[in-house]
Order: sequence, then structure tokens, then C-alpha cells
Amino acid sequence: MGRIVPDAVERYVASLNRGRDSVLDEIARDGEARGLPLVDAEVGALLAVLVAATGASRVLEIGTAIGYSGIWLARGLPAGGTLLTMEQSPERAAVARDNFARAGLADRACVIVGDAQLKLAKVAGPFDLIFQDGDKRLYLPTLDRLVALLGPGGLLVTDNVLWDGEVVPGYSANPRHDVEDTRAIAEYNERLAAHPQLTTSIVPLRDGVSISVKRRATS
Repeated sequence: MGRIVPDAVERYVASLNRGRDSVLDEIARDGEARGLPLVDAEVGALLAVLVAATGASRVLEIGTAIGYSGIWLARGLPAGGTLLTMEQSPERAAVARDNFARAGLADRACVIVGDAQLKLAKVAGPFDLIFQDGDKRLYLPTLDRLVALLGPGGLLVTDNVLWDGEVVPGYSANPRHDVEDTRAIAEYNERLAAHPQLTTSIVPLRDGVSISVKRRATS
């Protein structure tokens, strides 16, 4: 049984996902071979839906890896839309650029290499949607900057917020994750829930996805 959603339910949801193709499947297999924690296809489909539903034209991603989630995001963009995605590893960034090109999205995706915490200080907003999937210990330190980069009504989407359920004290008898990472995510979740500029809901899909909307100013 899955640690959050039962396997049978996850298999059912996966069977309905029509957004995958051979390019995404090959990238997913490559990511597994490299031991990279890529998002699942069901989270990818959610990202594409959120981009399309909000009419987002400027999207920022923290944690490119080899471009898997970025392809889902970029595919939801309208013509002329842009994905700016940040990756610390030059090697992974190079693979991601190749994968965006294979997917026919090289004109929509710009990969920035370097420390996201430093790069975020130089990026100009506003963005319509931001996907946070980088270093878990940087979730909280970069939160306020990401909120500042969002336009009113923009979405901040964060992966891994349930962390195999380990953010719940006592849920797992044998935790698999680093305790400091778990603590960082739990603190981030608390801050999201209390943030004065955000309204947040957590979706228990795969490893947990939070969706936060930046409140519009009221007169």
C-alpha cells in the first residue's frame, strides 16, 4: 500500500493520464537510472492543468533536474509563453536543455544554472505560476522571495510537502528521510498555512502537492 494514497487508487489515476508520451517516458526512465527524484506523471499532469487553467504565460521552476517537470509545465503554456527554470548542476542543466529540444519546447524553456537562492535575487517578476521543487531546506528561506515574484492571483505550487507522511509526527515507525529535511518541510507547511498573502490547500497526490494562491489586494 502507498504511504499516502493506496496503490490501487494510484494505479487507477495513472491509467487515466493521457498526457504522457514516448519522450516523457524515456526521460522518466533516464531519471530513474540516474537516481533522480523526478515528479510522477500524475503530478506532471496537475502542473500542466494548473498552467492551462490559470492562463499562465510566465512560469518559474526551482529544480529543473533533467527537464521532466519542466516539459509538463511548458506544454501548458500558450504560444509565446516562457518557462524559466533553475538548476544547480551544469550537467543536469545540459541534459534538460537537450530534453526540452527533443520535446519541441526549446523556444519556451530557458534553463538557468546556479544556486537558486542567489539567482532568485536577480530574477524579475511577476510570474503567473511558480513551481518549487528544489532543495527542501531552502523551501522556507526562499518563500518570501517567491511570493514577491508572484503576480496577484498567481500560484505557488510546491512538491513533496507530505514527505511520505513523515511530516506527521509518529506517522512512520521507520522514517526514510533525513530528519532535518523533514523538519524543514514541516516548518514550510506551517508558514504556508499562516502566510498573510497566501491561501493554501494541500493535495495528497503522490508525495503531496501544495497549491497556494497569492491574494489580490483589496481596496
